[in-house]
Amino acid sequence: MDFTISPALEELRARVAAFVERELIPLESDPASYDAHENITLDLLAKVRAKAKAEGLWCLQLKPETGGLGVGRVGMAVCYEAMNRSIFGPVAFNSAAPDDGNMMVLEAIGTPEQKERWLQPIVRGDVRSAFAMTEPHPGGGSDPQMIATRAEKQADSSWRIHGRKWFITGAAEAAHFILIARTSDDKRHGLTAFLFHRDQPGWKITRRIPIMGPEEHGGHCELEFDGLTVAPDDVLLGEGQGMRVTQIRLAPARLTHCMRWLGLAKRCVEIANAYAAERHGFGVRLADRESVQLMLGSTAMNIEIARLLVMKAAWELDRGGLARKEVSMAKIQAANTLHQAADIAIQINGARGYSKDTVLEWIYRYARQARLVDGADEVHRMVLNRSLSGEGADFWRWPVAAE
Repeated sequence: MDFTISPALEELRARVAAFVERELIPLESDPASYDAHENITLDLLAKVRAKAKAEGLWCLQLKPETGGLGVGRVGMAVCYEAMNRSIFGPVAFNSAAPDDGNMMVLEAIGTPEQKERWLQPIVRGDVRSAFAMTEPHPGGGSDPQMIATRAEKQADSSWRIHGRKWFITGAAEAAHFILIARTSDDKRHGLTAFLFHRDQPGWKITRRIPIMGPEEHGGHCELEFDGLTVAPDDVLLGEGQGMRVTQIRLAPARLTHCMRWLGLAKRCVEIANAYAAERHGFGVRLADRESVQLMLGSTAMNIEIARLLVMKAAWELDRGGLARKEVSMAKIQAANTLHQAADIAIQINGARGYSKDTVLEWIYRYARQARLVDGADEVHRMVLNRSLSGEGADFWRWPVAAE
């Protein structure tokens, strides 16, 4: 595993970083930049997206033939970290969840017709999208086998769907949806993935669920399906392949969360370092106090551990592996590191960190969801234990090159 990056990738990373510094960081300190849900306003977003497109920094996660830059998973890890130095970063480059994961899965498994109808409008930035899988109790959450939303096949081969979903990120702004529903009770092939447009009848958003942190555009919504009809051509990958669709989508999508969280964690350290260097108390700079040095040194180490785990998982995906345990380890480490970095940065900044004079309190509230989204810490630890039980000492095996 050699994580040396190419000069071309370093040039792209530097361009992303320069765009963030020049176009996005200054917006964070202006209250007029924020909408009612504490994200960048849509009119301002349209302007920065146009600039990102003009500078060739658009959809770098996709293949060139799809409209992207084709940097691969390792390249994404490098650039996404730079993007999310700003809280407004990923969405400016069309690399934010849930569009990010939806575009990657549609690119990977969509038919040519599905890519033209459902993927390309997201790539162009004409529409937003959502992934509707999670359900209220007793439906499916981290365990897709519990999914209760039902799709019944009709005489004309279309599907009629009934059920409920909740905490569907971006739903209030989304036009294109990927919906996971049960089509049989088969344990392996009982789920199917459907594509639908917001203008289709038979479904509604019942509420936008209030949360403790700032929200993505479109919030986190509860949906009700009462006879949504989906044509057979809008089934993704085929009947009974819904579990496979979720597996193809969720591993890279989970990892991209981690890539972005690392950028925010580094920003927290940056703000804390700058304040500690200038703030004096009792005749001593904060930066010269051993307690502050220990906090910052420990956080820097944990960020680097998370970066290495993310890179290993990205490398494994790039070479065609599933990276299940690698992604789980990265997810746990990156989520907890972000939370720790925000907490320590606020502690070092004192009341200033707790105020809205910096973005630290925004990041802190946002960070708490990281240990829950795309599988709680405990779920990923169970995944790792399952791998350990099955592999034994081979859990830690080194990859061996072919002779």
